[in-house]
Amino acid sequence: MASIFLTLFAGAVALLCFYLYLRFTYWKRNGIPTARGCYPIVGHVLPVLSNKKSFNDMVQEIYNEYPDCSMVGIYRTIRPALIIRDPNLVKTVMQSNFSNFHTNGLHIEADADPLFAKNPFFSEGEVWSTERKRLTYAFSSSKLKSLFVTVTGVCEKFKNYLNRRLSSNDKYEVELKYLFSKFTGEVVANAALGIEGRCFEDKDDPNAFDQIGHSFFKPTKLEKFFSQCIFLLPELNHLLKIRFVPKQLDQLFRKIVEKNMEIRRKEPAPRNDFLQLMIDLEKTGEALDLEAVTAHAFSFYADGFETSSTTLSFIGYQLATHQDVQDRLRNEVKTVIEKHGGALTYEGLKEMTYMDQVINESQRCYVALTILNKECSESFVLEGSDGLRCHVKPGTQILIPIQALQLDPKYWPDPQNFDPERFSEERKGGIKKYTFLPFGEGPRMCVGMRMALMQMKACLATLLKDHKIELSPKTKLPLNVTSIFFFLSPIGGLWVNISKL
Repeated sequence: MASIFLTLFAGAVALLCFYLYLRFTYWKRNGIPTARGCYPIVGHVLPVLSNKKSFNDMVQEIYNEYPDCSMVGIYRTIRPALIIRDPNLVKTVMQSNFSNFHTNGLHIEADADPLFAKNPFFSEGEVWSTERKRLTYAFSSSKLKSLFVTVTGVCEKFKNYLNRRLSSNDKYEVELKYLFSKFTGEVVANAALGIEGRCFEDKDDPNAFDQIGHSFFKPTKLEKFFSQCIFLLPELNHLLKIRFVPKQLDQLFRKIVEKNMEIRRKEPAPRNDFLQLMIDLEKTGEALDLEAVTAHAFSFYADGFETSSTTLSFIGYQLATHQDVQDRLRNEVKTVIEKHGGALTYEGLKEMTYMDQVINESQRCYVALTILNKECSESFVLEGSDGLRCHVKPGTQILIPIQALQLDPKYWPDPQNFDPERFSEERKGGIKKYTFLPFGEGPRMCVGMRMALMQMKACLATLLKDHKIELSPKTKLPLNVTSIFFFLSPIGGLWVNISKL
């Protein structure tokens, strides 16, 4: 009996070993270079699981180790994934052959996160198409003008908040993410839901929209570990059904939207916010149930709060570090505002072209979303400029290393240098396409891009017009950054001193 058991056990071990051998030689058998540092069972992600590196750091290191390869294979545990390094391959995946790679590789369980699952970044098929069309309508140029009215109201609150901080002090020392989260949190509350966000109170309110956002986007170590496990082994969440959106936040949005939609349908006077746009869309014959409207409003919040505040933080850091750039940008802001009668206008923001350059260059240096994770939905052969060919099967993960591409000296001379002139009219034509992807590209390009740029430009104009930003000694230099999930985060924060001019 014992010998039979030992024979069966040995056979099972042999089968397991053979299975793992087939798994971990997948890229070799397909003629694709395989990154070094692969371990049994966990593949290349042991440093990520042990919290020694972020996933972005791991991917960027692999990207830099294979400068002559158009693609590199890795193993996310036992699952093969492909890092593409060639901008032409990025174009193939994101634009030219979008239908073969239309699915983003991050999956949300609708049973666990019904609101988050409808976000255009995570949704698929008909749901994605419908949700994107509605949000595209809401963020069209004509609709943005109405939302801008609300954004200018937030700018006034922001200015008053800074004035109160500086009423008895020459300088206001503040961490930039903390400060700009107040702005984006208030924009989301006012422009999306038509309510007060309470972000600019003199004392932090735990129910304010910026504080709620921190609880959502700053997970505990345990939550981060589970999220990484689910990202690396998405099948786990089919069983575990772990929520990414806290139940309290889900219920809060449902209550706010339900109450406001009931009031709005009875009000004769329209408002300048996102819910009003949804009501207007409803009047055109578009079928919109309460769940859909709530999901759209939550998408506005999730997309507009974190990425914009993160981007603003790094822009603020660059301006504090490069006073000459700050002075030039301030001059542009003042000139444009004076041209428009002393007021910040929607048309005026469009004329602030140097601000566009500053925003673009800061996003190149420190992009909020560091990696795009796509998934093959239909078999396709990827062909790199170096002659590598890969027959990609459905379900294969494709990793687009945005940050690595944007810091590659092959495409960006002296990439660590902050130089807004890269995006001037004279030079931006020389930028290699698909090496600058802060908002993605192709049919899945960020639908809220114009809204994000509008609120960021309004925020920066309000801040710079009457204030100077200088780096605080609290900022640890040289700057080290990590990533929480795929969002870039500076270690120790970005601290500045703000003073009146």
